[in-house]
Amino acid sequence: MSVLPTAVRRYHARSGGGIEGLSLREHAPRTPGRGEVAVAVRAASLGFRELLVLRGQYVLPVKPDVVPVSDGAGEVVAVGPDVERVRPGDRVAAALFPRWLDGPLQPHCLPQLGGSLDGMLTELAVLPEEALVSVPDHLSYAEAATLPCAAVTAWNALTGDGRGVRRGQTVLTTGSGGVSLFTVQFAELLGAKVIATTGRADKEQRLRDLGADEVVNYHDKPNWHTAVRELTGGRGVDRVVDTAGTLEQSLKSLAMDGHVAFVGSMSGGLRPIEPRLLFGVAATVRAVAVGSRAQFTRMNEAISAHRLRPVVDRVFPFDEAVAAYRYYESATPFGKVVIGIGQPAGVGDVTVPHDRSPGVESGTAHPRNTAVPSSNIRPGAPGPVGA
Repeated sequence: MSVLPTAVRRYHARSGGGIEGLSLREHAPRTPGRGEVAVAVRAASLGFRELLVLRGQYVLPVKPDVVPVSDGAGEVVAVGPDVERVRPGDRVAAALFPRWLDGPLQPHCLPQLGGSLDGMLTELAVLPEEALVSVPDHLSYAEAATLPCAAVTAWNALTGDGRGVRRGQTVLTTGSGGVSLFTVQFAELLGAKVIATTGRADKEQRLRDLGADEVVNYHDKPNWHTAVRELTGGRGVDRVVDTAGTLEQSLKSLAMDGHVAFVGSMSGGLRPIEPRLLFGVAATVRAVAVGSRAQFTRMNEAISAHRLRPVVDRVFPFDEAVAAYRYYESATPFGKVVIGIGQPAGVGDVTVPHDRSPGVESGTAHPRNTAVPSSNIRPGAPGPVGA
């Protein structure tokens, strides 16, 4: 077994305690037991789920004094007895639902990191071996930390219904949050035409650069489903990944036998749906709650094969995690907000100076899923279950 640090710092949170309730404490490290792995966490990323936990609004149980954040990536530093899938030095991330290995979600799979289980906002996480997946070699830790919730949710939304998205089909994604950005990237990767919606004019070109073929601004066109139908010659789209809770307009955007992957509502409010909308297009509506370890693994294989790069808006140091939460909550970032932990998280893909004022968008979209050129590198830059 490798040598563990003498002390470990980790953040703690209380459901309903708000951002101001986050506290940083020091603990003795825990030695991994049978089937467990100690991971030196190098980066963690925030999503809307993390705000719901702090607001006391998360749909699943949250343990008292939880170590928050479901998403993180790091290096295996020690393994317990009988561990066979990983070894020290491996670069890994953990599935949000550690017990959900494959197949449909079952009640026994519901314990989740950063909720009923301690999460990844810590210098050292001790995790069950079965929860871990290898991260793509071409990704930095900062990029890999964005994958467990938002990326897996998007992958499940596009592929998890059995037939999945097929080449030549049209996919609509709502908004420009983390799940939506991954949906744009993955749908293009799968050979689909992509339509995205946004309420911000300054995000329209960035969505196109990321892979969207068409962008509809819902502030300019409140009845955006009409614009979507016009863009598809009246036919409608084959699949909607709805992250905004706009089910009525999503259904009105669908082609016959279309599919709505319903991720949740950022606002929390959901309007009743007229059943005739479902029957009118023979629609399928499927609730999506992240995904299994098997889906995470298949997604990583696709990311590796296509050299896809996640969009990182800004990286904060570990000691400034509270500032990272506040920035995520108020700044409407384009891309993931990441917290670097320990040694450098590999944040060369981020082009934002550390003193960037909060509330200013600063992410770099990677055009058509390509890596950012080395000349852009500036080291040291600073359901609702997926975001």
